Amino acid sequence: MSSWPRRRRKKEKKPPWIVRLLRRRGVRLSPRAEWALGWAETIVEVGLIFWLTITFVTVRMTVPTGSMNPTIAPGDSFFVDILTYHFRDPVPGRVIVFWQLEELQVTAVESGSPAAVAGIQSGDWITHVQYPTIGIGGEPVPSVRTANRRIEAAQGQILQFIVLREAVGHQTLSVSVPGDARNLASLGIKYRSRQERYVKRLIAIGGQTVQIVGGKVMVDGAPLATVAGRTYWTQGSGMQYGVAPTFVPRGHYFVLGDNTMNSYDSRYWGFVPEEELIGAPFFRVWPLARFGPMNGYWWSSL
Repeated sequence: MSSWPRRRRKKEKKPPWIVRLLRRRGVRLSPRAEWALGWAETIVEVGLIFWLTITFVTVRMTVPTGSMNPTIAPGDSFFVDILTYHFRDPVPGRVIVFWQLEELQVTAVESGSPAAVAGIQSGDWITHVQYPTIGIGGEPVPSVRTANRRIEAAQGQILQFIVLREAVGHQTLSVSVPGDARNLASLGIKYRSRQERYVKRLIAIGGQTVQIVGGKVMVDGAPLATVAGRTYWTQGSGMQYGVAPTFVPRGHYFVLGDNTMNSYDSRYWGFVPEEELIGAPFFRVWPLARFGPMNGYWWSSL
């Protein structure tokens, strides 16, 4: 003789953890108060998940300029995947987002320091977005890391600084770098810096050689298929890289904007240190007419 299966009792939903905690401490709450605390707990949990997502998984970015036209227009807003490149290397041809140093200005110089002896003064610009011809070691400085690496590489030698001084112009100064110097502070330089998120197309990685020949991008002597239909300008004032065969240092990237005639990119300031890489755009949320995946994600176009 068979018997009917017993119905399982529905498990009672546990009260919010804050309510359980207060009960253990002997605090009595009305049903309305428990309901309110339950909603507060939900809001906190959602906020925490949102914070973790935008901090460790993705970040939203809006592009203010037309340097990536027509792929990304001014005002386009999209999410950036900041996890992918923790597990694999970026591939030339994809669009990437990275930190770019736009301003590096001396705020104080220690008396008697190598920088002071060389004549570097408070207020001097070492990097300025409008003047790519200033910098350290005869080259622009796209990141503070780059500046510090050049100083460390020049230990015990003379290192040339080309700075911009207000009301004076460009100043070329020779700094005697101590044998144990590792950064700007080692030279007696205090500074303030400002960096911005840039979005550009990755053209070449460390160990490759890039050159723009007749407006076409060549990487290790072969055309880069992803940008084969674009013509890149190489006659602009201040363009220093890619005009002739340019070797990309290990641990760095060479990037260009899709607006080939009007983009402030590696042609002017050189290479992006891999430590400055943020991630890759993957989903456009504005404008609504172009809402959806991008940059090769989920079979979207590059």
